[in-house]
Amino acid sequence: MSRLSTGVPSVEDMTTITRTFTVIPDPATVVDYLKDFAHAEAWDPGTESCTQESGGEVRVGTRWHNVSKIAGVTTELTYTLQTLTPGRLVFVGENDSATSTDTITVQAKGGGSEVTYEAVIEPKGAGKLGEPLLKLLFERIGTKTEKQLTEVLNALAA
Repeated sequence: MSRLSTGVPSVEDMTTITRTFTVIPDPATVVDYLKDFAHAEAWDPGTESCTQESGGEVRVGTRWHNVSKIAGVTTELTYTLQTLTPGRLVFVGENDSATSTDTITVQAKGGGSEVTYEAVIEPKGAGKLGEPLLKLLFERIGTKTEKQLTEVLNALAA
């Protein structure tokens, strides 16, 4: 079956960036911090602002308005917390030009945690034309994000 008949995007239509690293805090501390996507202002080098849109405690269904600047281009996405378990968070961000699915897996390692952060970016429409450049750009951003996120999470243990 073709992608058009199933409505499911093919792997070629997505950019996937994955980083795995260890941090000092335990998994519960890491998940408790990362479940609030507004904290992306501190650990995501591209995020200029990230504000919770839905009121109350952070739970599945909570939404955030994220404004990012990447390679000089400002973009806005609405992120929704899709999964919240003791070892896994999934956020889905959407706008007219892309869908970003960020999956964060946290497990105990030594006295701290091993964190795997996977971002899957699916461009829509004309955005698909820049896919090869998008992959290179997001690989560089992934390296910066890993460094910044490690520093921020380790500071929680101080």
